Order: sequence, then C-alpha cells, then structure tokens
Amino acid sequence: MTQAPQLPNEVRVRRLGVVAYREALAIQAEVQAKRQAEAVSDTLLLLEHPPVYTRGRRAADNELPLGEDFYRVRGIEIVPTDRGGKVTYHGPGQLVGYPIMRVSDIGAHLRKMEAAIVAALTEYGIEARSRCAEGIDYTGVWVADRKVASIGVHVSRGVSTHGFAVNVTNDLTPFTWIVPCGLPDVTMTSVAHELGHEPGGGLDAFSELVAHCFCAAHDRAALLASPESVGALRSEGPALVSA
Repeated sequence: MTQAPQLPNEVRVRRLGVVAYREALAIQAEVQAKRQAEAVSDTLLLLEHPPVYTRGRRAADNELPLGEDFYRVRGIEIVPTDRGGKVTYHGPGQLVGYPIMRVSDIGAHLRKMEAAIVAALTEYGIEARSRCAEGIDYTGVWVADRKVASIGVHVSRGVSTHGFAVNVTNDLTPFTWIVPCGLPDVTMTSVAHELGHEPGGGLDAFSELVAHCFCAAHDRAALLASPESVGALRSEGPALVSA
C-alpha cells in the first residue's frame, strides 16, 4: 500500500486581493481537492470580496427582509453557500480568511479561529472575546456586545472550507439591511470603529498579523505559497512570508 507523502508542518498562506465570491468558491474547491489527496499542505487564503450577502445552511428567508431587488439595486449579490451559519455580509475592507486544512474536531477548529482573531485584536489594544459558551448563534468574535468577526465552516472528507470574516475598515451599513447571523438585535462593529480610526498599516498589516496569529494558534509556521502550488490561485496576489 502506497503511503501519502509527508507534508511540511506549516500552513501555506496566500493573499489574493479582491476576489468575487463565486470565484473564491471555485478556488476553495480546487485547493480542498488537492488537500484531500495530500497533494498540498494546510492552506490559509486571505482575501476581500466585492459586496455580497451569503446564506449559510441555517439561513431563514426573513434574514433578508427588504427583498432581493432592494439589495441587488445597491450592487450587493446574494449567494447561497454550504457553510454553517446564517446570513452575513462581505465587502471591501473586510478581511476574509479561508483555512483549507485537515480538521478532526470542528469545535476546536472554530475556537482556534476565534483565538487567533482575539490575539490579533489584542495587538491593536481592542479587548475582544469568544462567546461560544452562549450557543452556536454566538460563534465568532465580540467586543463587549458588538460583533466584529463572523465564522462559518464546512468540512468534507476531513478537510475544511470557508472560515472567518473580520470587519476591519469596511462600511457597516449593509449589515443594517439584514438580520446578520440570525441575531435581530446584534450590533456589528469593526476594527476602525473600535479604534476611532483606520488601524495602522491598514488591511495589509492586519492581514499579516491575523495570518501569524492563526498559525501560532495551530503551533505551525507560516509558509510562502506560490500560486502554482495551490492550483488556480491568482498570481497577482502577494504571498505572506513567515516571520
């Protein structure tokens, strides 16, 4: 019996810039297939999306209360997805992270994402926390009672897709037009809102910090990833190099 090749104890981190949501789904599927085949090691994709509402597996129709025409005339696409969770918004200035990696414990996977984001926010002087003990609807990262990061994943044949979205400098208005994460009374916030100004270094610096916090949460190193090594990744996006 042929054994699968030993893969490095590193996470390949790739920044892709702004990627349409449906294109990102295709990229994730290709990388997931390679990971399932042990052709690549665990991978973290970091990117932004054009304005889009995504509907998770538990989403209800009343979470988009203003009707699809209202959203589309404002340039916001609506896309169903196989991740867990409900409806959320993605847009420019929000950091989206897709860890495509071997997962044996989904709960632990979620908690490590939360811990990484909390650690990154702490570096900016923002006191954040997980509220996982309060139930599945409170998955994510919170600053007091304000939600700054949403999390939803899907695992197939032991490999995860989807992941987290951290509001950094994005416009929060589109969240007020929906029932974000199925929580009618939730207030969404952002790094910029909590600081009162854009974080130093902007989204690029925050992306790099989150990547290193994510890898540290897994006791792994961050590895420079070439686009050829992870399939259909866009070659113009800069890679993150480990510290």
